[in-house]
Amino acid sequence: MRAFRLLDLTLPSPVENLALDEALLDELEEHCGDPVLRFWESDCHFVVLGRSCNVTDDVHVGACQQDGIPVLRRASGGGTVLQGPGCLSYAFVLPLALHPHLTSIRATNEFILQRTAKALHRWHPDITFRGISDLAIEGLKISGNAQRRKRKALLFHGTLLHGMQANVIARYLKEPKRKPDYRGDRQHGAFLSTIDAPPHEMKQAIADAWHAHAKLEAWSQIRLSRAIADVVERSHSHEA
Repeated sequence: MRAFRLLDLTLPSPVENLALDEALLDELEEHCGDPVLRFWESDCHFVVLGRSCNVTDDVHVGACQQDGIPVLRRASGGGTVLQGPGCLSYAFVLPLALHPHLTSIRATNEFILQRTAKALHRWHPDITFRGISDLAIEGLKISGNAQRRKRKALLFHGTLLHGMQANVIARYLKEPKRKPDYRGDRQHGAFLSTIDAPPHEMKQAIADAWHAHAKLEAWSQIRLSRAIADVVERSHSHEA
């Protein structure tokens, strides 16, 4: 497997952080470079809708407006999430030719999440791949993930809850209409949990598991600017 480039970088705003994941995907799609593993963690809360999610179905809009919580929309699928302090975000930007398991959504989920779970077993040996694209500890969700696939490359990104509590999530997010079987009828407080592990050590463990040691030193600022504009345009569409 080709060596990964590592980018541990949080940009100043939520929009920029979402856009950088997408800019890295566009860059790889066009130039077919090395795969990238990125880590980031926002210092402010914000809601992120999946590409086809409905804001009125998923979000307590009044609470977000009252607290000044931005509501954005990403390019990938999956459900609506709350990101911010206590939520470690990561992104795998991969050429589809990297591995045979990247040819389908399901196989990609298993390939990435099973290896990532194994990297975290030093803290919780019972972390497992559950549902469509979750990681869980004893049936409690600690990680959700989504994909954006193009012709030659894909973006697989997700979150690890290490300090964000379920009551904060419940303030801004409604109970989802579509639920994985293993969730049953549990509400956020009975379904979500956190991993008790230092973020910097988790990042190192995941990077080691994917042999991501060489740093990514640069990316296209022009492509980032375009991706920021795309995120803003998508996010304004649900306000109309």
